[in-house]
Amino acid sequence: MFIFRRHFFFRPKAGKENRERRGIKKRGDFMLQAMIDVGSNTIRMAIYEIKDGHAAQIMKRKHTVGLSAYVKDGIMQEEGIRRAAEVVTEYREFLEGMGVENIVAFTTAALRNAKNSAEAVAAVEARTGLSIRVITGEEEAVFDFAGAIHDLAADNGVILDIGGGSTEIILYRARRVMQKLSLPFGSLSLKVAYVKGLMPTPEEAEAIRVEAAKAIGTVCCKLPTMRNLVACGLGGTFKGTCALYRLMYDLPEETTRMETKRFRELLAHYVSPHPPKEEDAVRLMLATPDRIHTLLPGLILADVLTGALGCRELAYSDSGVREGYLYSEILRT
Repeated sequence: MFIFRRHFFFRPKAGKENRERRGIKKRGDFMLQAMIDVGSNTIRMAIYEIKDGHAAQIMKRKHTVGLSAYVKDGIMQEEGIRRAAEVVTEYREFLEGMGVENIVAFTTAALRNAKNSAEAVAAVEARTGLSIRVITGEEEAVFDFAGAIHDLAADNGVILDIGGGSTEIILYRARRVMQKLSLPFGSLSLKVAYVKGLMPTPEEAEAIRVEAAKAIGTVCCKLPTMRNLVACGLGGTFKGTCALYRLMYDLPEETTRMETKRFRELLAHYVSPHPPKEEDAVRLMLATPDRIHTLLPGLILADVLTGALGCRELAYSDSGVREGYLYSEILRT
């Protein structure tokens, strides 16, 4: 699945000045728009057909790279830069071969939080021929909201986006953003920092809870009460959690709404000194085969976060930063 999250820009060759700044070339009322999303866990590419002001995704690809794991002492290592450049170059060459000229590339926490962010971004740019936009935490929250609001039925609520290297919190009322906050960690960075094996031990899980609760307590005191509001969850952690939730409780495929009190029940099946039972292992492998190592740290964070905010229910949405970027910066809707 493709979702919008980290940002880079293609160096345009032609077109009017306002389109050049956004890397866009139009052909009448139709164009193809490609987006490359360099995230902390995955690097994704999606191609959209844009016609009469509407966008439809026609293709997607992804590589699980785990860039956050290449950050040592706050420095993005050469191996991480090399892996990012390899995947982005592969995507660029494919798009060029298909004649897709409108390319936007972007990154958020994957490169934003590194002490050598500017140098790492410049290196990826030099090796790929793409110029890279680094989205700030506040911009990421804005794009999260713009993407999610298209699908939200509730006029009031909170949007939570747990990425690989950062977490965004957006409180909205009357379908307008009231407050937005960003936490400097996500599912992959927590895994790298606290979990030695594939899945967290009870001691490692508690360490993640303590770290998350400390940071969340600092920011949540700035937010008004959100009790009884349904949270909207974006990103891979909530996608995987929703899939696992359906399998664990034998729910229909279209189920996207979850009771947050059951997050601890899910975790209890896997956070143990011993390997999970076979049936539980099967559910986890079916639910999230490429995120097994990051799902549980992300779910622990989700449990702490929804508890601190008083969210009793959470609905997963597959719209987010990437869609928000498309709506806000390209379609201007």
